[in-house]
Amino acid sequence: MTTNSPSPHSSQPWLHQKGEVIQEFGTVKQFPVALSYEARMYSCQRLNKVLADTQILYGLYKKHHWLMRGATFYQLHLVLDKHAGEQLEIIDTIAERVQSLGGVAVGDPRHAAEITSIPRPPDGVEEVPAMLSRLLEAHETILIDAHDAAARTAEYGDDGTNDLLVSQVIRTGERQAWFLAEHLVDTPLVRA
Repeated sequence: MTTNSPSPHSSQPWLHQKGEVIQEFGTVKQFPVALSYEARMYSCQRLNKVLADTQILYGLYKKHHWLMRGATFYQLHLVLDKHAGEQLEIIDTIAERVQSLGGVAVGDPRHAAEITSIPRPPDGVEEVPAMLSRLLEAHETILIDAHDAAARTAEYGDDGTNDLLVSQVIRTGERQAWFLAEHLVDTPLVRA
């Protein structure tokens, strides 16, 4: 007898499997985390928006890290990669928070692109000040949303989401924006 399925005792992987969606995006399941359904639903919606924007910001950091040019190439190449790594950690933390609230984190970059408010950059290479300005504008978009989301999730009693937004998204974003903005300062020439 031949079969298309590997034997249960075979080491052959079962390839090309398809499954049913067991939880739709935009829903939350009940978890015993001492927060109401409404609080968890609201927090998941706000976190997924910040998550999508942060995924796009991470992508911008990597793009600009690769495409950096000019006299400050090395310094900016390093700082943009460092910032990208910090944003990647935030992405993971936000996604895990959504999951811990019973929600579904936005995980596909194509889905994130549908949700984000951050404008798409040109496919080519921009001048360095334009790249840095684009990163600053993305940070500001996220910071505006994160400040509002932190205040509103606190009103719902979701201290965990509020803490994540304030201590990680906002504080990291403000520090990174500061570093970027200082690279756009027009410094006077030193004359001997």
